[in-house]
Amino acid sequence: MVEGVIPAGERSGAPGPGGRPGPEGRGQFGALGLYLADPRVEASVLGILEQVETDLRASVASADPLVTEAARHLVDAGGKRFRPLLVALGAQFGDPARAQVVPAAVVMELTHLATLYHDDVMDEAAVRRGAPSANSRWTNSVAILVGDYLFARAADIAADLGPEAVRLQARTFARLVHGQIAETVGPRSTDPVAHYLHVIAEKTGSLIATSARFGGMFGGASAEHTEALAGYGEAIGLAFQLSDDLLDIASESVQSGKTPGTDLREGVPTLPVLYALASDDSDAASARLREILATGPLVDDALHAEALGLLRESPALKRARETVRSYAEDARTQLAPLPAGPSRRALESLCDYIADRTS
Repeated sequence: MVEGVIPAGERSGAPGPGGRPGPEGRGQFGALGLYLADPRVEASVLGILEQVETDLRASVASADPLVTEAARHLVDAGGKRFRPLLVALGAQFGDPARAQVVPAAVVMELTHLATLYHDDVMDEAAVRRGAPSANSRWTNSVAILVGDYLFARAADIAADLGPEAVRLQARTFARLVHGQIAETVGPRSTDPVAHYLHVIAEKTGSLIATSARFGGMFGGASAEHTEALAGYGEAIGLAFQLSDDLLDIASESVQSGKTPGTDLREGVPTLPVLYALASDDSDAASARLREILATGPLVDDALHAEALGLLRESPALKRARETVRSYAEDARTQLAPLPAGPSRRALESLCDYIADRTS
């Protein structure tokens, strides 16, 4: 079963994104908020994603049992499979049954998984997707090398797709690395908010943009439609990542996949925090919030609770919501060249979902 996707036999007619019910609950893609109104499109997308799961496991196999176990660690842990989903949706604007569509989706997910192994080493993370991280289970060195192995496997599969696929995957990888370097060294002389948005674009938007592009390319969509898909992927990738920032602050539940305020406690700069720190609002609440945030990680429970409460009522959170909506609307605008129909409506539903989940 693809994580984040509700099997057809288990759909209950629950509302789709924004509370809009779908016919017989069809097309509600769990945690992603994707709504597919057309059963043929839904069957195609689900079929691609199921084959991706099978091929992912086969692609990470190695003659060395340790490498196989470590490489399958995050594959088996699941995930939203957002990047393969974008490949599958992009392919709907051509012929999604083309043989290259599934390998293209596997390339994107392997590249994404490889970055997670490296990220966990850099962040000294102990847990990933509810399971012990690879670095905590096998050591940093093994995690780094397994990440390298996954990059190599992605490149190997991309080679079978042709030189343009190799070139695009390499350029996307370069953007990912630039984004990680920028995050590591910090804003330097750049505005912190502009720097943060640049990092998100490089680390997240780039791979999602290439995923949507691959869907169009290998589904045989026109050049115009493929470019539109890539533009959509870049914008929706930023919107999704930034909306997670807001959920970490605003959610009363574990909607974001982690305890609310985790980033705040760990001193991770997210968009609402950066807006709050850059604010020149002179009211007592804003001044107090800046004072607390300037201290760094909020390990003290009382200060953490106070800052979380102030952020939830702050102009900074409102401004961050507006930024997320602007990226979601930009993503919708990018879809204009695509033909109207169920596939385009599915992509538009992600824009609706992001706007709704952060309101």
